[in-house]
Amino acid sequence: MTAFGPALRRRFLLERGTSFLNHGSFGATPRVVLAAAERWRARMEANPDRFMRETLPGALRSAAGSLAQFLHVKTKELAFVENATAGVNAVLRSLAFRPGDEILSTSHGYNAVRQAIRFVCSRSGAKSVEIGFGLPLSDFDLVLEKLERQISKKTRLLVIDHITSPTGLILPVKEIAALARARGVPVLVDGAHAPGQIALDIGALGVDWYTGNCHKWLFAPKGSGFLWASPRAQRGLHPLAISHGYGRGLAAEFDWPGTRDFSAWLAVPSGISFLKDLDASKVMKRNHHLVTAWAERISEAWGTPMDGAPALHGAMMAVRLPPRLQRADPARLMRHLLERRRAVVAVNAIGGSLWARMSAQVYHAEADCQPLLDLGG
Repeated sequence: MTAFGPALRRRFLLERGTSFLNHGSFGATPRVVLAAAERWRARMEANPDRFMRETLPGALRSAAGSLAQFLHVKTKELAFVENATAGVNAVLRSLAFRPGDEILSTSHGYNAVRQAIRFVCSRSGAKSVEIGFGLPLSDFDLVLEKLERQISKKTRLLVIDHITSPTGLILPVKEIAALARARGVPVLVDGAHAPGQIALDIGALGVDWYTGNCHKWLFAPKGSGFLWASPRAQRGLHPLAISHGYGRGLAAEFDWPGTRDFSAWLAVPSGISFLKDLDASKVMKRNHHLVTAWAERISEAWGTPMDGAPALHGAMMAVRLPPRLQRADPARLMRHLLERRRAVVAVNAIGGSLWARMSAQVYHAEADCQPLLDLGG
């Protein structure tokens, strides 16, 4: 039986005495996966020419194949990118928008993605349209209704999160995609938090593009993300850096962005193996139960609501901060929690209120939430 918590924490480089409740932002890579990346770097530096010209192409496609199998897609439809933000930008900047066009998203989207939409609109004359939904949330009926009402003849693209970054709410992407598809609107999914946090079958979602991170819940090194594109959505799709593979298809264009350290991408199969060795389904179930227990205890201690029903979440949940902290500066509050309470947590402004988002991972124990419980006093 897998021993989660302190026993597994030793397999990471996390500093002692700190409660890392913010795995969702940057992840934490196990020692064994870092070692795999280092082996790839050593091979590269032993003979850079041989590695880049002869070893890398096959190794990169093999790594993409391992990831594609995990995500239930075809290898030829998948390419590595730096992170989900890069994947979103690649899609947005490959599409042609005109004045009068609308890009539809939600106000709960990741800020970097919202800024990328803003940039594309400023260059093209298109309009960014966001729907909002209040918290706490008991179900997604209102979200679906608002999206259905907002999709119009002007909507050229729907950008939707699979798991919202500020809260960890798992949006019903398959149902949302069906609404958009019925109106002829293509769908781009920001799945930054999904791979490894929840069971994922991208091919069954009915979307056009899906981008995600491997460095968060798949335990891969930093700088490892992916972009999937359905066959119909690959035409005209290009990476942010145009290089030697221009015009030769998804893999050729994205696999070689120029000389760089490819070890993070090549170590992705090691991250997947780490998760599988722990039993991915058990990890997901255990992390969900743990973050639910934290959120319920903290909500009771603070006298404030959770962002939504536990069933709408995976391994991340948010609780509204106590009234006395609602006027705090989020960055200063996070710094205070780290320096004074040795706790790392994400603080986000949502709908005019501040919320603390927690992430549960295999190295956590139930007592790790104690620094946050004490804020209620």
